[in-house]
Amino acid sequence: MRHGALSRFTILDATRVRAGPTAVRLFADMGARVIKLEIPAGAPGGDDMIGGRDHNRADYENLHRNKESLTLNMKEPEGVAILNELVKKADVFIENYRPDVKYRLGIGPDELRAINPRLIYASISGFGQDGPYANWPGFDSIAQGMGGLMSVTGKPDDGPMRVGIPLADLCAGHFCAMGILTALLEREVSGEGQWVKTSLLESQIAMLDFQAAQWLIDRKVPGQHGNEHPLTVPTGVFQTRDGYLNIAAIGQNMWTRLCEALGLKHLLSEPGLGSDPERVANRARVNAAVGEVFKQRTTAEWTERLLKAGVPCGPIHTIDKVFDDPQVEHLGIRWPMKHPQLGDISLVGQPMSLSRYPREGEAKPAPQQGDDTGAILQELGYSQQRIAELRAAFVV
Repeated sequence: MRHGALSRFTILDATRVRAGPTAVRLFADMGARVIKLEIPAGAPGGDDMIGGRDHNRADYENLHRNKESLTLNMKEPEGVAILNELVKKADVFIENYRPDVKYRLGIGPDELRAINPRLIYASISGFGQDGPYANWPGFDSIAQGMGGLMSVTGKPDDGPMRVGIPLADLCAGHFCAMGILTALLEREVSGEGQWVKTSLLESQIAMLDFQAAQWLIDRKVPGQHGNEHPLTVPTGVFQTRDGYLNIAAIGQNMWTRLCEALGLKHLLSEPGLGSDPERVANRARVNAAVGEVFKQRTTAEWTERLLKAGVPCGPIHTIDKVFDDPQVEHLGIRWPMKHPQLGDISLVGQPMSLSRYPREGEAKPAPQQGDDTGAILQELGYSQQRIAELRAAFVV
C-alpha cells in the first residue's frame, strides 16, 4: 500500500532529460504511483535521457527515485494499445516531446482524453506548443539566453553568463507540477481533466521577476551586476581574512546597522551615501570602504557580529560544505537511500514538508529499465505468454 499525500494518484511519465522528470519527481516523492515509460532496449530510438542507460549514475538516481519502470514502444500499435489501457485508470499523463511528436504517435491530448475524460494531460516544451519557434529543440542554456537571464548574470562587460544550474529546465518542471496540481484541484469541481502546458522559455521569463518589471513598467533595460544587487548597496560578496562573506544590507536601517558593526559610523553622514539611490550611484566608493574592513576578520567572526547587529549575512559554501552545515542537517533535505549497487547514498530531498505526512523511511532507488514491465502488464490482464511475445517484438 502506498503512503503519502498524493498516494491516490497514478502518473504516467513519458518524459526525458530534466524538465519533465523534475515535474514528476514531486509526485513520486509525495506517494503517487509513477509509471515511467521507457523505450525498450533494442528498439529503434532509445532514451535521450540524462545519464543515458547507465541507471546507476547520480543524476539518474536523483531524478527518478520512487518510480516504476515499464518499457513501451509507442511507435508500435500494440504499444499504443497498452498505453491506452493504462490511461483508462491514470490521473495524469505527462510528456516533453517536441510538440509534433505526440500527434505523430497518436497520443495527443484529444486522443488520450477521449479514453479518459478525467485525465490531466501535461506537456513541457522548449518554446510552446505552437508559434514560430514551436518545433525548435529546447535546451536549458538556449532558454536562459532567449529568456533574458544570461543578460543579467555575470560581471559588467564580461558578456552573457549562464547560471550554474539548469534553471530553465528546473523551473519548467516545477511550474508544470504546479499546473498539474491546480488541474487536479479543479477536476474535483468540474469532474473533467484538461491540458496543462508550459515551456522552458515561459518559465525562464517568469523567473525574471523584478528584472522583467523594470523593463515592462519603467522601460529600463537591466544589466549585469555580478554578485551585487542592482538596486541597493552594499550587497554581495566581500573578502574576509579567511574566505568570503555574503551580505545584504538592504535599505537605510540595514545600512546604519552595518556601519555601526564595522566601526564606520562616519559613512552615515558622508555626502552621497544617504540613501539607496545615492549609494548605488557611488557603488565603488561604498564597496571599497566596507571591503577593507571585512578583510580584518574571519568569515565566522563577521557572521556572528553582523547577525547580532541584525544585518543579513552568511558564508559561501562549496557543495560539500552545504551538506555539512548544521542547519542543512537539521532540515533533513539530504535523503538517505540504500542502493543495491551503490550502497548507502544520499539524494537531494524535497524542500517542503507536510505536518500530517512526514517523510518516513528511505527513498526507493530509481528502477532499472523495465523492472516493472511484467507486473504492470499482468495488472492489465496480459498473460505470461503474451508478455513474452511483446518482449520479442520490442513492443515492451
